[in-house]
Amino acid sequence: MTLEKKQTVIIALAGLFMLSLLLVAWVEGGRRRVLRAPDAVVTAENADCVDCHNVKSAGIVRQWEISEHARTGIGCLQCHAAEPGDADGYMHEGTLIATIVTPQDCGTCHARETAEFEASHHAKGGEILGSLDNVLAEVVEGFTRFDAQGNKVETSAAAVSGCLQCHGSEVRVLEDGKLDPATWPNTGIGRINPDGSRGSCTACHLRHSFSRAQARAPENCGRCHLGPDHPQLEVYQSSKHGIAFEANRARFEPLMEEKEWVPGRDFEQGPTCTTCHMSATRTLPLTHDVGERISWTLRPAVSEKIDAAAAKQGKSVKSWQDRRGDMQEVCASCHAPEWVGNWYEQFDNLVNLYNDKFGRPASALFQQARADGLLTPVEFDEELEFTYFFLWHHEGRRARHGAAMMGSDYTQWHGMYEVAHRFYMEFVPQLRELIAHHRGGGKAPAARRLAAALDETLNSEMHRWFLGKTSSAESAARAAAAAEFKKRYSQ
Repeated sequence: MTLEKKQTVIIALAGLFMLSLLLVAWVEGGRRRVLRAPDAVVTAENADCVDCHNVKSAGIVRQWEISEHARTGIGCLQCHAAEPGDADGYMHEGTLIATIVTPQDCGTCHARETAEFEASHHAKGGEILGSLDNVLAEVVEGFTRFDAQGNKVETSAAAVSGCLQCHGSEVRVLEDGKLDPATWPNTGIGRINPDGSRGSCTACHLRHSFSRAQARAPENCGRCHLGPDHPQLEVYQSSKHGIAFEANRARFEPLMEEKEWVPGRDFEQGPTCTTCHMSATRTLPLTHDVGERISWTLRPAVSEKIDAAAAKQGKSVKSWQDRRGDMQEVCASCHAPEWVGNWYEQFDNLVNLYNDKFGRPASALFQQARADGLLTPVEFDEELEFTYFFLWHHEGRRARHGAAMMGSDYTQWHGMYEVAHRFYMEFVPQLRELIAHHRGGGKAPAARRLAAALDETLNSEMHRWFLGKTSSAESAARAAAAAEFKKRYSQ
């Protein structure tokens, strides 16, 4: 190659290199233009905060700049400014501020949303100290240290990094004004804050952009509502609702940031969690009480209507019928009344089946064994306790949540099948072992009573098949159906 040609090639390569640099700069500049809202308003009182954090924690500033807060001049001090006497207030660069922004702070501007949230079950999520889940996290899985007076002096790491990150911690302020690392950082939905308020708005509206689209995304709810005991995210993703949303996600996502996102008007299919439980419809206002449209409680060992506990205590609350009526209004955005009514009948039938066949009998037998002293008073030191816990807390919940959200595989194979297997193959044999163990000792009368109760359960209409007591008519009908099935698939 001649010297002249070499120079030409070098010049061309250099030109391409410069062009690539310009292209990268243009792309990066475009990204910055997308990230940074040109209409962000930095007021004089917030200017020092923005300038400093632009250097020390630029991500926070970028998040804020694309928020609706930034466009309206709501900045750092409007949320973080503290009042004299605030438990978590401290001086920072000459200004009294608080690290934690609580629902009480948010309620200064968002009073209705805060009041609705405070009335919700979410706001009580931090009240789990006496639950079996908490016993597992603090005792069985982890270790919690108490002093001689019974004060907790060291919290289980399993609870801090597990349970409390969803349910919410009780945030403690140390003597030097800093936040106790055993309780903070935490954005649990039922967090108990230093100012006495409950909850964390940023559990759903991630800081510092506080995006509606983020809050409306199913994955946002799935941060806590997933897993073996309450797989709402997985059930949703396998349901027609979840499949429809995912198929149309690119088309729907720009709408999800809008103030109103009404099913049947702003979008025609693919609702997310918030659509059904929170969003406005043509007839209903938006609500931040996520339980306002729920008619069954699917959490306990035996399901009951959502207002049953309050009614027993003489409290006046929104009835389960009214809650169901509101949810049916949401369903009616896309479904005909007959479809909605028939679906609810199917859902009710599954919950009643679980309750009547497994939930009530298993609970009664387990509680009788404990009350009669056949089990120790220590939680989770015996196999039967784990078996019973799995039956209702894991498999039983999965079956009910699957039915509630049209996730048929979670209703059947991850749900009722595993409930049945756990009941017949583990729970019943372990009860029999317990009875045999105590039959000859001082607790023989209690063992006989439990044996009689178990015998009565297994001889009942729903369980007698297990003892080979299916009626001749049913046996003949099932044999004929089995023969027809084999004939059909053998051809």
